[in-house]
Amino acid sequence: MSRRNRAWVLAIRPQGPAEVSNFRLVESDVPPLPEGWVLVEVHYLSLDPYMRGRMATAKSYAPSQELGQVMVGGTLGAVIESRNPRYQPGDIVVGRGGWQLFHASDGSGLSKVDARVVPEPVFLGAVGMPGVTAWYGLHRIGKPRSGETFVVSAASGAVGSVAGQLAKLAGCRAVGIAGGPMKCEHVVKDLGFDACVDYKSDAFVEALRSATPDGIDILFENVGGRVFDAALERMNAFGRVAVCGLIAGYDGQEIPLRNVRSILTNRLLMQGFIVSEHMESWAEALPELGALVAQGRLKHHETIAQGLDSAPRAFLGLLRGENLGKQLVKLA
Repeated sequence: MSRRNRAWVLAIRPQGPAEVSNFRLVESDVPPLPEGWVLVEVHYLSLDPYMRGRMATAKSYAPSQELGQVMVGGTLGAVIESRNPRYQPGDIVVGRGGWQLFHASDGSGLSKVDARVVPEPVFLGAVGMPGVTAWYGLHRIGKPRSGETFVVSAASGAVGSVAGQLAKLAGCRAVGIAGGPMKCEHVVKDLGFDACVDYKSDAFVEALRSATPDGIDILFENVGGRVFDAALERMNAFGRVAVCGLIAGYDGQEIPLRNVRSILTNRLLMQGFIVSEHMESWAEALPELGALVAQGRLKHHETIAQGLDSAPRAFLGLLRGENLGKQLVKLA
């Protein structure tokens, strides 16, 4: 008896904000497995902001999502059939299976993980791509020194929450920027940041100044726009800025900046980065992140939607900032 797969494909490119109608759910038989391949049943699907950029055709660091093809995305699942000697049924693997129940792989791009040490969802968050992103931006670009002030926007999200905790472990004063009192409370009380500023508040700029009395030495930027502007105004001489994301422009909006003079007057080092282009760092970052989670020194939080049918709405909620921590979809 053949297995039936269900998958979300990109049906129509967004014109403005993404909508559920941009996606289409399709069903098909799972084809026979070729020699050397494995079949993975997806347990968790990762939803990430970069997916919105892939839905457009604008020039970017990665190819656009093709129409009619399964939506791209990181996955964690179990090998249920193998014709590859490197993998056995029951192996838990992280890969890029996309928005579907099953995916076949020739083994390239799959990594075995031990879910006895770290819970399965964490391998798509704090001990996965978001965690390595935070680790790389902090250590390779931010180069933290004890006593410095570190600021991260989208501090309650998958990347920002890890970046601030790693900065604290490096001896920095960690200040988060997040949307709303509930998220700011989580950042301080649960994650251990020194302060968090609500960017939705009318007093945001003044509150950021109060939270950074000695200025900002390291900025981890995930948002852009007025949030980025306010932080640039507070930068110290020879500060470092890691530009990881620009959430404010994911629907195609322009992202103007006013305080660009700070880049020159403060002799800032500013670098954008894509973590998938720095695979040499993953082997160093992942064991460190895994050990910190296992020891309870790196906190994590997941927002988990249930079932494949929920994926589009959960994704749109992520873009609106409705999630706390890492956004996942549980499939099995």
